Amino acid sequence: MVKPQTLSTLALVTLLASQAVQAVELYADDDSHLNADMLAVWGMFNSRKNYDGTPGGSTWREGFIKYGLSGDQGLAGNGTLYGSLNWVSSATWGDGDAAGNTDGSERTTKIEDAFLGWRSADLFPVLGKDGVDISAGRQTIRLGSGFLINDDGPNLGNGVAEGALDRGGAYYLAARHAFDRTAMLGLGGSEGLHGSLLWLKSDNRAQAETELAAGTLDYTHALGTVGLTWIHGIDVADQWASDFQKAREGMDVYSVRGEGSAGIDNASFAFEYAWQDKTDGPEQAWYLQTGYTFADLPWAPSITYRYTRYLAGWDSLFSGLSNGYGTWFQGEVAVNYAGPFNSNTGIHHVGVKATPLENLTVGALYFDFDTVRTRDSLNLDARELDLYMEWAVTEHLIISPLVGLYQPRKDESNGGNQVGGNGTNVYSQLTVAVPF
Repeated sequence: MVKPQTLSTLALVTLLASQAVQAVELYADDDSHLNADMLAVWGMFNSRKNYDGTPGGSTWREGFIKYGLSGDQGLAGNGTLYGSLNWVSSATWGDGDAAGNTDGSERTTKIEDAFLGWRSADLFPVLGKDGVDISAGRQTIRLGSGFLINDDGPNLGNGVAEGALDRGGAYYLAARHAFDRTAMLGLGGSEGLHGSLLWLKSDNRAQAETELAAGTLDYTHALGTVGLTWIHGIDVADQWASDFQKAREGMDVYSVRGEGSAGIDNASFAFEYAWQDKTDGPEQAWYLQTGYTFADLPWAPSITYRYTRYLAGWDSLFSGLSNGYGTWFQGEVAVNYAGPFNSNTGIHHVGVKATPLENLTVGALYFDFDTVRTRDSLNLDARELDLYMEWAVTEHLIISPLVGLYQPRKDESNGGNQVGGNGTNVYSQLTVAVPF
């Protein structure tokens, strides 16, 4: 399934999005809606160790404000027109992040969303409600769970490539998600057999301004969804492309995936197996996940186990944060600063969380990273434990503190990349979201 949407930047914002309170209604009648959109996110970060070759640690701050308009207009029984126009202002202050992607000097304001679309409503009963959905413009597009394509990240700054890749700061908060140019056709709605075709082009230099086409075919039942994905790489900008990224030209990616409860109350299951046909040989990545919520116990605790494996030459494409902490940024320290970066690793993950109050969630995430191939590669074997809280103080204020303990097997002196020895790095962050 392909779904254009405004993606949450953090787990706390994901929580917020589920409460549908990210817009202020300016006008509404039976056929028309006009909303003022605003989301402000601020974060304070500290890492006692760095991963860019510099000694000591880093302390920095990030923030962004997303603002604009969105709405829809009924067309007298001929479907619904919808669209959005939003800007993002973002910045980083202080030392810059622990991986040296930003240096604290980044500031910018740019258009984020600018798209129009049309949904068919009940015009084509055989295709279901909104069985035809066409959109084009600057928007976020996600395939399935976001394992292959979730958004147009990362958001690098002035710390690399002499600032040529700068997107205006807020590296961790990931202020910018939309692809620069897109066209998408969805058929069949969201139930039964449905699919999509799409074209997109990135304007992210860190992604070599990749252009690609894709298609999906899904079947959704009460037990869950199974689906197929195909992606074809069309072009990259040679000026910005690494040798690794140049392999995206002509590359085909295929995957089979599924997620659902399989008819078991309070259970969840998910998987995806993907392979890439590249000029220098095939590559694979896959995951298996299961979870269970003890709904009858106090605080309704839940537990999740997932194993993910990425081969050494796997291209993570446009994977990104899709459903809160740990998906698909696995390990707050690992995937954001230290590595591995969704390549050349096998990852065991256990997550637990509970809800002591209706507006409060507490959780812990454990990751064990095993480097697949160490020859001619960094050894990024490591363990990480992240402890976090998500507190929806009000519908317009959400606070999330997190502490991460990251211990690599190696350091920069013997095949790893942590500066200052392989002792445990203590990482902390406090993020605050103000949505409307």
